[in-house]
Parts: sequence; C-alpha cells; structure tokens
Amino acid sequence: MTEPVDAPTETRNPRTAEIDRLSAIEIVRLLNEEDALVPGAVAAVLPELAKAVEIVAERLRAGGTMHYFGAGTSGRLGALDAAELPPTFAVPKTLVVAHHAGGTTALREAVENVEDDEASGAADAAGLTAADVAVGIAASGRTPYVRGALAKARELGAATILVTANPRAPLAAHADVHIGPDTGPEAIAGSTRLKAGTATKLVLNSLSTAVMVLLGRTYSNLMVHMLATNEKLRGRSVRILAEASGASFETCERTLADAGGDVRVALVALLAGVGTPEASDALASADGTVRAALAKLA
Repeated sequence: MTEPVDAPTETRNPRTAEIDRLSAIEIVRLLNEEDALVPGAVAAVLPELAKAVEIVAERLRAGGTMHYFGAGTSGRLGALDAAELPPTFAVPKTLVVAHHAGGTTALREAVENVEDDEASGAADAAGLTAADVAVGIAASGRTPYVRGALAKARELGAATILVTANPRAPLAAHADVHIGPDTGPEAIAGSTRLKAGTATKLVLNSLSTAVMVLLGRTYSNLMVHMLATNEKLRGRSVRILAEASGASFETCERTLADAGGDVRVALVALLAGVGTPEASDALASADGTVRAALAKLA
C-alpha cells in the first residue's frame, strides 16, 4: 500500500470540490482566486529567498556556477529560467545550467519513473565542485532525483538550496537554505503545474534576477549587459542609452556604434563624458559593472 504523502499539494482543496459542476467563467474565476493566494505565500519566505540570493551571488562572483535540478514541471521551470538568463543578462550559457530528470526528452513530454531515480540525480550532480551551487526544485519536497542531486552536491562541497511548495519538505535536510512557500492544496489535487508551479516561477524569477542585479548586470533597472546584434536589439539599446543618459537618439546611436554595439561601454562614455576607449578600459578594471566604472572615472 502506498503511504500518504505529507505535502500540501497532494491534499484535496475544499474550495474547489464542486469545480466540475461549474460553468467556464465560474471555473476560471475559482482558479484565479486560488492563484491570488500565491504571492502571499512567496512573501512569507522572502528571508530565505534573500539568503539564497546572497549565497548564489557570492559563489558566482568567485567563479562558481549554479545548477538547477528538477523533474516534471519543477524541472521545466528550472530549464526555462536557465535558458532566459543569457539573452537577458549576457551571461555565459555555462553560468546557470539546468538538469532535468530524464534529460531533454522529458522536457517535451512526460517520461515515467525518471523522477524516482535517485542515482540519476547523483550522476547529474557529479560534475559540481565546492565552488558551485545546487538548486533542487521539487514541489512536493521529496523527489528522489532531487534528493540524489542535493546529496551528491553536498558531498562535493557545493552549496545547496531547495525550492518547494512544502514547508515541511523532507529534502530540507539536504539543503543549506529551504525556500518553501505554503501554497496549500491545488485546485485539482496534486496538479503542481498550478499554484505550486506559479510559486516556483516567482521564486526562480526573483532568485536569478536578484543575483544578476547584485552582480552588477543592470544599471538602475535597465538591461545593459547585452550586445546589439540585430535591429530589434539595436533599437532597444538606443532607447536604454537615451533613457539613462538623457542624450539624443542620434548621439546614442553614434556612441553605440563607436562602442561596437556594447551598451555598457556606450553608457559609461555618455555618462562620464569620455571616449569609448576610456570607457572600455574603466569597465575592464571594474569587472564590467557600470556604476563601478563610473566611480573610477569620477
């Protein structure tokens, strides 16, 4: 007999017990009411989230990498976050790496039993070092694949973080930090693609974005670590430069061209009133951070 799972997402939701009797508008209204509970659940774990951000930023700043490990929806959300970071913040694809139980095939379609393979999780984490961070993602907080990955990562000296929708997650024992918003029972019992998935997306968005901000990958709230490699990005780059510097579009276009399409170099040149070669040198001595480069030129 299968033992009951001590996870909020697996229990029945009394608020949605009659969902199959409702009209379309009543169903989506009910789902929306459940979704509205998610931000509050995430807000309750912000101290743990901030601690995780600090750990990841410290490791990445020192040359380490971050690795996501998950299965099913949890794994797919990790893969999505990792995929979006290079184009958004111009970081190397190897800086944040996603590992999904069952490999790339399981990203596109469900593959049975792979989430139960603890040894596979350990194998996927075998390449980590003490400089790295392992982030396990498991809505229930007990996925064997994630357990294997976190246990191996900890054995290798890597920092370990767990993201769940279960405040009492059994896997918390394998993590230095556990981020476990209590999203409660799902509208459809056990369907963690709903509230638990939404909470996971919010947590991962905040985790990776806050890390990038701490690493100086933005200037103010603008994306400046990007190369203008096509017309769309050139237009966005010029708008960013004009917004940040107050210079005319024509001046920004000319400076961006002089900077070889590097928004950071163009921005430092515009804000500091120097040529692009001097701006480039200042950035090189400031680890590529715009504010630090400006301080050197002040």
